[in-house]
Amino acid sequence: MTNLRITLVVALLFTGYLLFSAWQRDYAPEQPAQTPRASQQAGASGQENDVPSAAPERPEQAAQSTGDVPTDVAGEMPSAAETGAAQPEAPAQARPAGQRVSVETDVLRVVIGSSGGNIREAYLKDYPVEVDQPDNPVALMIDTPGKVFLAQSGLLGKGAKLPDHRAEFTPQRTSYALGDDDETLSVPLTWQADGVRVTKTYTFKRGSYQVELTERVENDSGKTISVRHYRQLQRTPKEKDGGFSLTNPNRYTYFGAAVYSPEDKYVKVPFDEMEENPLGRQITGGWAAMVQHYFFAAWIPQPGEADYYYSKVHKPGGGTPRYIVGAMTPQEDVAAGASREFSTRLYAGPMRQSKLEDVAPGLQLTVDYGIFTVLAQPLFWILSLVHGVIGNWGWAIVVVTLLIKLVFFKLTETQYKSMAKLRKVQPRMQALKERYGDDKQKLNQAMMELYKTEKVNPLGGCLPLLIQIPFLIAFYWVLLESVELRQAPWMLWIQDLSSPDPFYILPAIMGASMLLQQWLTPSPTTDPMQRRMMMVLPLVFTVMFAFFQSGLVLYWTTNNLLSLAQQWFITKRMEAQG
Repeated sequence: MTNLRITLVVALLFTGYLLFSAWQRDYAPEQPAQTPRASQQAGASGQENDVPSAAPERPEQAAQSTGDVPTDVAGEMPSAAETGAAQPEAPAQARPAGQRVSVETDVLRVVIGSSGGNIREAYLKDYPVEVDQPDNPVALMIDTPGKVFLAQSGLLGKGAKLPDHRAEFTPQRTSYALGDDDETLSVPLTWQADGVRVTKTYTFKRGSYQVELTERVENDSGKTISVRHYRQLQRTPKEKDGGFSLTNPNRYTYFGAAVYSPEDKYVKVPFDEMEENPLGRQITGGWAAMVQHYFFAAWIPQPGEADYYYSKVHKPGGGTPRYIVGAMTPQEDVAAGASREFSTRLYAGPMRQSKLEDVAPGLQLTVDYGIFTVLAQPLFWILSLVHGVIGNWGWAIVVVTLLIKLVFFKLTETQYKSMAKLRKVQPRMQALKERYGDDKQKLNQAMMELYKTEKVNPLGGCLPLLIQIPFLIAFYWVLLESVELRQAPWMLWIQDLSSPDPFYILPAIMGASMLLQQWLTPSPTTDPMQRRMMMVLPLVFTVMFAFFQSGLVLYWTTNNLLSLAQQWFITKRMEAQG
């Protein structure tokens, strides 16, 4: 078996892996989120209330509740309970009335709506949509017809009216900007009714994608009130890709909700499972998130806080469904004349692995390498170390590829020695072919005897290349999931290692390296048809890899060139030894 044929096996296995992953994403059933059965029944009941109702105090109480999570209304209209009369649901595309408060920091541009005091838009200023459009930042959160991603929060309770995520707040100003000499920026909004005053304050920090939220309840109603604080993320499903594409990263990366707990770690809550298996559980020290490719948003409670986590599907007027995941604090009493402050954090930004561990435990798990995490995480760690020295992700890939080759140097040396021996017996193999003609059985017997006599193993090159398969896939996931490599330049025409080579130069070099490998590698077959098929393989590989990320092609091309150098050196040395 030739080196090129083994390379074909590697590529076919890699392509098969991608096809299987795409099939799983589109057709295979997801694992249901861990949910008490009682909560499943509650969510399936389909009861929709405009006013959020309190979550059960304990998980076992979930069976007694049919409205145990906050529910959202797309039109932000008052409920029948508030007005005393039934209200028609607003159309899904309706946007709530009220003021818009714009907030600008060095890394974020945010819009807060006075209706609910919710974050309705969030733009990541350091992450443009396209590398050649630096002034068009990624819109992580958005509030447009048919496409919604909101960060909502509110209060529920007994004894007095409290502002939920639809209540109208009063902002002090409609525009805020972080000054050049400022490290923090506070944005307060207030609500007041029946002797209860609530101040909702967002605090932004320089260079940070974390937003601190506090809701201060001042009770001058003359009686004790019971209060819960909830925060939730609501979004519509992602847009259709418009057809199958093997190399489209959105086919493989996760888009949906997730929760973290110290016991179960990172648990996905897929949108298509929410209606039948809604989340409903107590978690201490966790967080709830909405995840997409490269970016995510997460509500992070205070350390050690025991919250009730929930999910829900809302279908406003039969329009585009909205998926909700959130957390609610335990009930607390606020005596007459007293006050209580609820605090939490919202992270809305990129999946920068080196930063996430400092934000909250387990937050780095949103960078999901799947079953290849055991290889991909150390690979990314080494890449990061090399990048810290070199300052260029492309050259870091080259250096790490060289390090991998050094680790497996002895294995590949064995491979090339085996191929060099095979080259030496090539004339005798041709003689056997001429001697036995079309008698395949006798030809194979004679060739096996030749291999045994000359101590040649035609499969000796398999192991080193087969070992490369998991590294190839791990590299693929590192390039696919690591936002650090998103739009990262290498040199000259390669200005985005996470996108295909725009001029196909790197795939062409890779194809040329495969042709050289074919020239240096002896073939164990004398069949002309098989030889012609092998000649076509470099072209097939070139076309296939032309649509993969240029960073992955750079890794494979570098690996090929290093293999060529090693193969040439070993072959020449063995020829010199006779």
